[in-house]
Formats: sequence, C-alpha cells, structure tokens
Amino acid sequence: MSSPNQPAPFTADDYRARMTRAADAAAEAGLAGVLVAPGPDLVHLTGYRPVNTERLTVLVLTPGQDPVLVVPTLEAPDAEGAVGAPALTLRDWTDGKDPYAVTAPLLDGRGRFGVSDNTWAMHLLGLQRALPDTSYVSLTEALPMLRAVKDSHELERLAAAGAAADATYEEILKVRFSGRKETDIAAELADLLKRFGHSQVDFTVVGSGPNGANPHHEAGDRTIERGDMVVLDFGGLKHGYGSDTSRTVHVGEPTAEEQRVHDIVREAQEAGCRAVRPGVACQEIDRAARAVITEFGYGERFIHRTGHGIGVTTHEPPYMIEGEERPLVPGMCFSVEPGIYLPGRFGVRIEDIVTVTEDGGRRLNTTAREMATVE
Repeated sequence: MSSPNQPAPFTADDYRARMTRAADAAAEAGLAGVLVAPGPDLVHLTGYRPVNTERLTVLVLTPGQDPVLVVPTLEAPDAEGAVGAPALTLRDWTDGKDPYAVTAPLLDGRGRFGVSDNTWAMHLLGLQRALPDTSYVSLTEALPMLRAVKDSHELERLAAAGAAADATYEEILKVRFSGRKETDIAAELADLLKRFGHSQVDFTVVGSGPNGANPHHEAGDRTIERGDMVVLDFGGLKHGYGSDTSRTVHVGEPTAEEQRVHDIVREAQEAGCRAVRPGVACQEIDRAARAVITEFGYGERFIHRTGHGIGVTTHEPPYMIEGEERPLVPGMCFSVEPGIYLPGRFGVRIEDIVTVTEDGGRRLNTTAREMATVE
C-alpha cells in the first residue's frame, strides 16, 4: 500500500507491461526493435539504474520476443536485483570478449532500430560494425511518446514531487532576500527540496533584477536588492519523478509596471492551463498562453516554448510549442510556464505542472500565483 510519504512500489508486472508497450510501439512505427542504454529510459522500462560506461549494457526489445538485457558479467548481480529483472532475460559478457558479438544475434541484421538518446557513440558504432546493414534512429524522433502517458502510480509520484516543491516555495518566502546573493537563495532552495523528500536537485534558478530576463540564468554572486523582481525556478526528483515550478517574487513593493507585467503572465498561464483537455493539440496550449502576452504587446518578449513534459526526467516530450500537433491524452504531464523577459530590467515567469484528466487538466502545483513580496 502507498502512504503520503511512500508511494506504492512498482512491480515486475509494471515493468513487463512497459517493455511490451515499447516493443509494440516500435512495431507500429515500422522499427525492428528498441535498444536502450543506461539512463532514464532504462530506469523507466526495467527499474535498473546502472552507470553508463565503456562496458556495454543494453536492453533489447523486439516485437514478439522476450526482452533481453545484455550486461557485463561483473554487473550481472546488480541487474538481477532490479525489480524488473523477472520480466526479462539476462545475457552477460566478460571482459576480453566482444560485447557486440553477444548482442548481434539478438537483432535483425537488416533492421532499423530505435535507440535511446543517451547511447554512447562507441556502442552504436560497435553495433554498426557487427551488423553493417542495420540502421538506427533516436527514440525522441521515433517514439517521442514512449514515456509520455503516466499510470496512476507514476501520477502519485509526480503529485508528491509537486507538493514538495510547493512546500519549498512556501518556506523560501519566509527568508530574507535583500542583501544576500542569488547563490544564497539557491542553496536554501536546494536544502528545502531535500528536506521535503527530493533525492536529487536538478536546478535552482534565482534570477534577480536584470538577471531575471535570462530564463535559464544560473544563480550568481549578484547581491539581491530592495526593488528587485526575482524569478525562482526549481525542481528535481522525488521517488524517481520530477518537480518543476516557477514563481516570481518582489523584494518590497513592486512598481505599477512590474505588477502589470506579472498580472499579464499570470493571465497567460491561466489561459494555458484552461486550454488543457484530451484531444487538444499540444500547440494549442502554447497558442492560448502566447495570445494573452501578444495581446498586451509583449509577444516578442516571450522567448521560449510554453511547456515541456516531465516524468523520470524534468524535461521530456511532449512539448507545448507551435507545430506540435500531437493530441493531449489523459495521463500526460507537462509544464505550463509562460514568461515575459525585458532585457536589462527584469523578467517574470509562472509555472505549474499539469496532468491531463479525462475531461480537462489538473495542476500538480497549488501555491498562490499572485506576486508575493519578500524582505
């Protein structure tokens, strides 16, 4: 059973179902199979989290065949201990042997395979030497929706990560900003995320004053001053699933212009969230948020997409951007994060993670979106 502090564990059957879906999706895409190196795709499909090294580890998924995980002999005990191990066959190879010769018989020698994006070039080239008539395509290109639709257990983890990020924001509002460096606030954000259960902190953006006009500003030595707008964007992994939220605060009382820009972004973010429902194309979320900002004359200052998917990584497909015509499906999770960036002056961004429900969308972040003032 799950609890507020510990979600229900994934089972071998969960991983078996994921691997079957991946193999079926490969067949539907006209691929001979899927090859998965260590990284987020392997964790998602098997629960196994090895280090990606010069020794070949690869999961081979082919339609109608049992999954096979090729591993170095010295790492076989760890692979056998993975939750998903009962759902696959292990095939090990020893140092001094050719791992590509072990893998080649598992593959159609003339097939086209989807390959996880983080596969090392040396391993892909090794397979190509062993099987020169094969061809390969990245999974993001061939099967971008492989991890996009989350089941109830995954949604539970994403909700817990979102709640931890919300708790972090509530606490950071209590600390003093003025007279301190951006790096000081970033360190406190990281500590709070960990206090509220994150095992990994991926980013803590603290963009004060003119630095807020850079959407991916890395916290630096700038001293935050009274009168600054401060963009806060932070997240990481809890229970293996991501959080990502943004709020923009002000040190002391904002000017009328600063308040107006913040209100426009808040209205745009609300419009983007309202547009979420099954069957709507991803680009419609971007269009809904962008239309508000454009209407108020700041269209050229909204310089990034409206959102990105989230799951076992904090950025993954689907993307809420013009040209992405894939329809939303219940279980998809992604950010809605419009912004306005005024170079040399300040920036504003507001971000929630939203999941698609059967009849609309549900925010996984619930903290106030009105501009908070801090000391």
